[in-house]
Amino acid sequence: MTPNIDDIDKYLTEVKAAVAINNYRISLNEHRPDNRELFADYIIDEAKAKEILISLNAEDFSEVRNNDHKGFEHELLYIFGKDVRLLERFGSAEEKTFSLYIKFNKLDNSFIIVVSFHEQEWPMRYAFK
Repeated sequence: MTPNIDDIDKYLTEVKAAVAINNYRISLNEHRPDNRELFADYIIDEAKAKEILISLNAEDFSEVRNNDHKGFEHELLYIFGKDVRLLERFGSAEEKTFSLYIKFNKLDNSFIIVVSFHEQEWPMRYAFK
């Protein structure tokens, strides 16, 4: 089933509610080096990351896909892209504008895992733009 814009609005309402009460985490483990690079390469803290997540809207939605990790195929991963402005940690004194790749896994207990939170590696197609 392909979600419609109302489905994505509902999904984001639930995600934003969880993020607002800190019922989420951004994956920064050894399997997510791209996520860690974002925090190493740019001036971004937990508050700014939270602000970005809460600013998502249905027009930022790209696709939904099944988790491809063995044993978790029943989980749905929602993918979004968002243009942001951040200051490079070791670059110029001006903010850089670039697109983020953001992938969520919303668990049954409404806990949100931000699986991906990094610079886009390729152009994305958006479902509602």
